[in-house]
Amino acid sequence: MLTFVALAVLHLSASSAQAPLREPQMASSSRTVALAYGAGNAIYVQTSTDRGQSFAAPVKVAEVGVLPLSRHRGPRVVFSGTTLVVTAVTGETVAEGPHGHGLATDGNLYAWRSTDGGQTWSKAARVNDALAAAREGLHTLAADQHGHVFAAWLDLRAGKTQLYGAFSKDAGVTWSRNVLLYHSPDGHICECCNPSAAYAENGSLDVMWRNCMDGSRDFFTIHSRDGKKFGPAQKVGMGTWKINACPMDGGGIAHEGGKTITAWRREEDVFLSQPGKEEKQIGAGHDVTLAANADHVYVAWIEDQALKLWRDGEITTVDGKAAFPSLVSLPDGTALLAWEDGGGISVEEVR
Repeated sequence: MLTFVALAVLHLSASSAQAPLREPQMASSSRTVALAYGAGNAIYVQTSTDRGQSFAAPVKVAEVGVLPLSRHRGPRVVFSGTTLVVTAVTGETVAEGPHGHGLATDGNLYAWRSTDGGQTWSKAARVNDALAAAREGLHTLAADQHGHVFAAWLDLRAGKTQLYGAFSKDAGVTWSRNVLLYHSPDGHICECCNPSAAYAENGSLDVMWRNCMDGSRDFFTIHSRDGKKFGPAQKVGMGTWKINACPMDGGGIAHEGGKTITAWRREEDVFLSQPGKEEKQIGAGHDVTLAANADHVYVAWIEDQALKLWRDGEITTVDGKAAFPSLVSLPDGTALLAWEDGGGISVEEVR
């Protein structure tokens, strides 16, 4: 049976932020949990040293000119060893027009580091090596415990959306030359769905994104055994979604027991699958997030406005009105679930 332990709703005081808290993302390392989010034009991190039972006061990582916080465009956070790394796409000029969506016309992907548990943060390091190439604002971040950090993003340097990536060998201090990870035969991938990436314990790396091919918007993955060179792209699931639009929904990828697991949306259904195998429909909704550990697999999503959670085949409603959930697994077999909640962020432990 699923058991929830309600933790404090996290709010910044009015003196610290006049804007709602948006797009929560979490990372864990042993008993330490980091929660990153955006508020207005500022990026914040709150840390917990008791597995999310309580959080320290928010620390401002950076304040920027434009910080996109719509449709999974918020900051990302990972632990690489004892170093915390936060990434976000920021810029100085707001895009105008009906498709502006709060984006920056000069958006670049930046990384910040903290070596003291999130108390102080480094200056920003730019990850994309072609200026404004990351202006769509959608990216992913992954790390192992040996200083390896990987970022992938929707890239516009060629005028059409492609999947690019970069590596860091020193926990985010420096970043490699950008690498074209995938180019669709149709000329572009899906324009507004965030990619996902995850390292496995053996150092391998998997990346997932929504493709655009032959009129379908299906998920694909690439796999790297050494965290450097990737194999060919592989379609996720057996079905297809014929749609001439972007669903703005990226799903998630994780590893459990040596297996790569993905969770994602097709039409109005939520699926769980492994690359190359048939998908399993587990619910209906959107804004899917995934976490896994040695004991359980967790998937959360929004159905209408309700927050749903699936664990090992059991589904429960966590909150009747929520948005943009995020999951992180903990070493003891539990998980933390965070979501936007009435201008703040709620966090609950799942047992």
